[in-house]
Amino acid sequence: MKWTPGDRSNVEDLRGRSGGMRAAPLGIGGLLLLLLLSWFTGVDFLSLVGGGGAPAQSVDTSGAAPVTASPEEETLVLYVDAVMADTQDTWKRILGDRYQATRLRVFRDSVNSEGCGFAQAASGPFYCPGDRKVYLDLGFFDELKQRFGAAGDFAQAYVLAHEVGHHVQAITGLEERMRRMQASDPSQRNALSVKLELQADCFAGVWGHATNQPGRAQGRMEMEAGDIDEGLRAAAAIGDDRIQRMSTGRVFPDKFTHGSSEERVRWFRRGFESGDPEACDTFGG
Repeated sequence: MKWTPGDRSNVEDLRGRSGGMRAAPLGIGGLLLLLLLSWFTGVDFLSLVGGGGAPAQSVDTSGAAPVTASPEEETLVLYVDAVMADTQDTWKRILGDRYQATRLRVFRDSVNSEGCGFAQAASGPFYCPGDRKVYLDLGFFDELKQRFGAAGDFAQAYVLAHEVGHHVQAITGLEERMRRMQASDPSQRNALSVKLELQADCFAGVWGHATNQPGRAQGRMEMEAGDIDEGLRAAAAIGDDRIQRMSTGRVFPDKFTHGSSEERVRWFRRGFESGDPEACDTFGG
């Protein structure tokens, strides 16, 4: 992608701050183990390390320390700031005054989120409805490239746009609506959660559509040849069926949390081709 650096106003840098309950990073192997345990026991082990939306008992007892980072990592911070700015500008144009800004909190290894408790890098990027912030350990992008084979700057942008999609769901009441549906029919809890995730994929596609408009007058991002393929590869790479097959050699559709590779690609493509959030009704069609 072509992109223009901003002033980092869309990023809160927590890389020099401990999460207060430090533990060794789990890495992708630990994440797969947690997924496997969750599938077979029915207990959401991922929420115990953060990203599941459930508060955890922890206290941040340390302040920020000076951040030591490579030039490459600092460039990546500028890049994710640009993605966040551009994604939010898109949703401001779509939603108008209804849109409320969020920020990306960049951390290392672990973090104590204000609204969702303690989280580790192994839980992956996540959106916390409790404080309405996006969280990311930049090392996830290495995992995305090396473990899942989804390289490229647009693949990284897709991940962030998906999380901002969750923010859109929160401020528009879509997430609350899904929670009410879960409460009224607990047997559909997992299926409804998957629909919410697929809608966030579609919303990421809506942003992608905006960046791909010829002669675009506003925005810090501009798509180049091959970018859409990077996004589609990323969506396919982190489908539940592929992750399950990697960890167990089998697929358990009733244990999906984000949707299959085919579903994630299909809904991202629908948002990208339409540019219309109304086309992202995963609950109705």
